[in-house]
Amino acid sequence: MEELKERIKREGVVASQQVLKLDAILNHQVDPALTMEMGREFAARFKADGVTKVVTVESSGIPVAFAVALELGVPMIFARRKKTLLADPDSYVERVPSFTKGIVTDLMLPKRFIKKEDRVLLIDDIIANGDAARGLVKIIHSSEATLVGTGIVVEKCFQSGAQSLRDQGIRLESLVRIQSLGEDGIVFAD
Repeated sequence: MEELKERIKREGVVASQQVLKLDAILNHQVDPALTMEMGREFAARFKADGVTKVVTVESSGIPVAFAVALELGVPMIFARRKKTLLADPDSYVERVPSFTKGIVTDLMLPKRFIKKEDRVLLIDDIIANGDAARGLVKIIHSSEATLVGTGIVVEKCFQSGAQSLRDQGIRLESLVRIQSLGEDGIVFAD
């Protein structure tokens, strides 16, 4: 997606060789038109896979996952990272480290929202080490639903997350792939 690459070049902030801040596009401020375009792109890529649910992790994955679900005409569900008073006690739970937060959290997804007959598309904003994605993959496998693939807005190729999913035989589609971050700025892989 050339428009997304251009926005990343203009508005992305290289915080370190490992961290790219995209809070002006994906995280704190969300561009609805760009988000809907990303949703249309993922929907087109996975249209033939019979997706029945789109799954993501709160909170940064929600806007894009919502756009994908809207385009596919299916529900979107998200795994919570924090237990609340209203949390469903009958949930799948996976403990995962968070690269950006530097802490370990529990991903929780109520069992009533994902069933064995579901065909699930996992959507997330950025993949670095892939811990959250692997946690969601474990939850999907625990539910006995079928994981049809993973859509990632920004893949950081220099970190192991995307490759670890591909090594498990999981189809992974990225809208933008970044080869490196550094003093020279953002270097795209393709």
